[in-house]
Amino acid sequence: MNTEKTKPRCFQRPAPFRRRLAVMTVGVLVQGFGLSLLRSIDLGLDPCSCLTQGVSQLTHLSFGTCQVLCHLVTFLVVLRYDLSRLGWGTVGNMVFLGYISDFFTWLYRVTLPADFFMSTATRYILLLPGLAGLLFGAAAYMCSGLGSSPYDAVPFIIAQRVRRPSFRTVRMLWDIAFMAVGLLLSVMPGIVTVAVAFFCGPIVAWVQRKLESTLFS
Repeated sequence: MNTEKTKPRCFQRPAPFRRRLAVMTVGVLVQGFGLSLLRSIDLGLDPCSCLTQGVSQLTHLSFGTCQVLCHLVTFLVVLRYDLSRLGWGTVGNMVFLGYISDFFTWLYRVTLPADFFMSTATRYILLLPGLAGLLFGAAAYMCSGLGSSPYDAVPFIIAQRVRRPSFRTVRMLWDIAFMAVGLLLSVMPGIVTVAVAFFCGPIVAWVQRKLESTLFS
């Protein structure tokens, strides 16, 4: 009899590091692909990318470079207050996600017609795969258990150190702050921004549970 399957999950052996690293890598790649579609169709971005896009437009640096620079600020907060949230997933999301998005954006530019993303029908058709890639990728890298991005970690740190408001409120205010700065930098919120603000958390949590039960149970 295989007793490993009958043990409660908390007593089961952790998944091999190589498997978790592979899941994290695939998650960041898929998330970067989804983000590249959302940037291309111009229907809004998630709050963190709103700020990054605004900084990129202001400085004329690449999106990937600006993401690293923006994340460095929040990374210092995590480094100071909660090292347990750092890991390979932190590096993957913080350093590589933006550059992966840049790579796919460049690929579209050299392989697709110049006006491909100008069609309204094309933009809305690509909205769903863009959002799906962003959310599925986020769930995959999170469920690997190899650390989170500094952007995702800071709201947890704040919520742990204040009695009120709740984590949900802290996260909402955190996202709104990034969207507001992005707006000041001339990045307009869109349908994607609203969708991520209202549905990202529950969807990512649901997908994360499914992936954990499938890949690591």
